[in-house]
Parts: sequence; C-alpha cells; structure tokens
Amino acid sequence: MLGNARRAVATWAARFWADLKASTDANLLGVLRFLGLLYGPIDTSLPIDQAFRRALRYRLPRHAGWRHALGGIAYLLLILLVVTGVLLSFYYRPSAEEAYQSVQHIVSGITFGWLMRDLHVWGANLIVLATLAHLGRVFFDASYKPPRETNWLVGVALLFVVFAFGATGYLLPWDQAAYWTVTEALDVVERIPVVGGLVVEVLRGDPIVSGATLSRFFAVHVILLPWAVLGLLMLHFALVRKHGIAPARTPPPDGPGVPFFPQHFLRSFIAGVLVVALVITGAALYPRDVGEPPNPSQVPGTLATSWVVADVSRGLTYYLGAWGFGGFLLLGLAMALLPLFDRDPERRLRRRPAVAALGVVFFLGFIAAWLVGRQLRSVPPHAPAVPGVFVQPPPPSTP
Repeated sequence: MLGNARRAVATWAARFWADLKASTDANLLGVLRFLGLLYGPIDTSLPIDQAFRRALRYRLPRHAGWRHALGGIAYLLLILLVVTGVLLSFYYRPSAEEAYQSVQHIVSGITFGWLMRDLHVWGANLIVLATLAHLGRVFFDASYKPPRETNWLVGVALLFVVFAFGATGYLLPWDQAAYWTVTEALDVVERIPVVGGLVVEVLRGDPIVSGATLSRFFAVHVILLPWAVLGLLMLHFALVRKHGIAPARTPPPDGPGVPFFPQHFLRSFIAGVLVVALVITGAALYPRDVGEPPNPSQVPGTLATSWVVADVSRGLTYYLGAWGFGGFLLLGLAMALLPLFDRDPERRLRRRPAVAALGVVFFLGFIAAWLVGRQLRSVPPHAPAVPGVFVQPPPPSTP
C-alpha cells in the first residue's frame, strides 16, 4: 500500500513537472542571464529545460581565465551592498537629529546590526578595488577597441557611480569623522574652476554641511544612484552578450573553447566565495568605530578615513592641492575617452607604449595616492565663515 502511494506521488510530480516546463516561457531565463548565471544565448523556441541546458553548453574563448572573473566579483560585491544597504535602511533615520542615534542603535541594539554595517563598509571598499582591477584588465587587454567602445564607456560610468555611492554614503554615519571628511572634500571640489562651486551648492544645500546636506546625500544614495546603476548594468550585460569576450592580445592555439558550465562558472563561484569570506573576516576583525557626534564648531585634532577613495582624494589634495585633484580627474577622463582616439586594431601592449604609459600612470597614481592618504592624520580645512558659527581650531598635528 505504501508502495502504491509512492508511485502515485511520483507520477503526479512527474506530470506536474512536465506541465510546468511546457507552460513556462524560456524567456524567463533572461533573469538568470541578468544575474550573471547564464552567458550563452537562449533559444526561446525550445522548452525551458532544454533551452537552459543549451545555454549552459555555451563555450567561451580559450583565453577566458581567472582574470575574467573580476567583473563578476565586482557585481557580487554590488549585490552584497544592496542587500546590506536595504537592511540598514530599515533602521536608519536620515535627519540631523536622529541619524547618529540610529547608527548607534543599529550597532548596539539590533541583532547582527554591527555585522550588516561593517559588511557594508568593507564591501564599499572592496568594490572600488574590484572595479578598478576589472577596468585595468579590460584596459591592458585592449578590450575597449571596436566594437566594444560603448561598453568601455558604460564601464567607466559604472566606476564613477560606485565612487558616487561611496561619497554620498560616507556622510550617513553622521559622526565627527564623516562630517569633517565630507566638509574637507566639498571644500576641495568648490575650488575646482568653473563647475566646482555649482556642484557644491547643489550637494551641500547650506553654507556649511548640515541636515540639508545629509538629506540630499541620502536621497542621492538610496534613490537616484540605484536607478542609475540598474540602467547601466542592464546596458553593460546586454553589450557583453552581444559582442562576447574580446579576443586575446596574441592568438590562442586552435581548439574548442572553454565551456561556461562548469569551468568558468566554478571559477567565478570560487572567486566569489573567497571575496565574501574576506568581507566577513574584515568586518568581524576590523569594524568601523562609531565616532563622536558631529560638531560643526569643533575641528577634530586628527582625521582618519575609512574608504579607499577618501584616502586617495586626501592624498592628492594634501600634497598637490585642488589642481592635483582636478588633474587626476582629467587623467581619468582621458582614460574614459581613449577608445575615441586609439582606433588601431593592435592589441599587444608593447606595441602601444603611449597607451600603456597612460594606464600605468593612472593606476600607479591611484595606488600611490591611496597609500599616502592612508597615512594622513591631518585636520581638514576650517569650516566656512558663517554668522553665528565659531570654529575652534584644532591642536597642532602632523601627517
């Protein structure tokens, strides 16, 4: 009797599964392609299970290796930031009166709230490094050449969106370090000719960093930028699927390509697991402290940052001033517009000395500014002179 019941259940399950496959459109597999779990084309004329297996059999070029997993790592970190950011937004209150207390409540009053916050902090740092590493791989492999110029420009736009996410999120803890780091950064941006004053006026919303600034940064961070990154990612993935992986700098040996599944998928999975383990380890061992409440009238004696790009900008401005900061932005702009001028089909790096020098200066300059800025403990500039606000100078300090 028990055997008859088992056969009846198995028959029902098989029939239900067959009906489900027959009634489900294979176009739904596009969701998996968007998430990076499928790379090959989807044959919508087939049942969904056959279309899935056929997409898994798609072969990548033979030169596709570990370095091609860098883009997937950056995407995984973005997903981590979205998940932890949504969880933090459940408890965060974006007002000058409640922001600091809400962060304290997240860290000390919510179960694993400290972990979510520090995963977000570490993810914000590692996504910058992963995105730059992916950009460097594309640059030195000459994968920005025709017909992939548009995707290069989209990738550079995604990098700047990542920077904007970190910059707007940096103020949200609303403590002394966040307040004065943003004050210093806006002071530098304001000194950039032509556009600096207008940009700061829109972002700050007040003569000094205040609750209006916090509200604007929060709105950009959780409303405007997520839509921007979603649109750019959709375009980026669509272009990658359309043009495929760029050819190698030197022709690979003849032979069949590398199957996406399981070879490349497993490679990406291993890299993702290692990155997530690194983020969790960093969050557990090196959490970001909650500093003192913000005080616009008291410049801190020392100022330590907790974000890679903040270290870079401080290193540039401390030793080179606003012109050095602006010069590095122009260098980044030259990198972004490179496909418009480097039209030669040659991909070997030694045959492109000027382009190679541009990339080396940019990436080594970023690393050098990061290491220098990481060591700085100097105070930010004084707050603007505003009626009713007296800024007490800090004690003397050295970098």
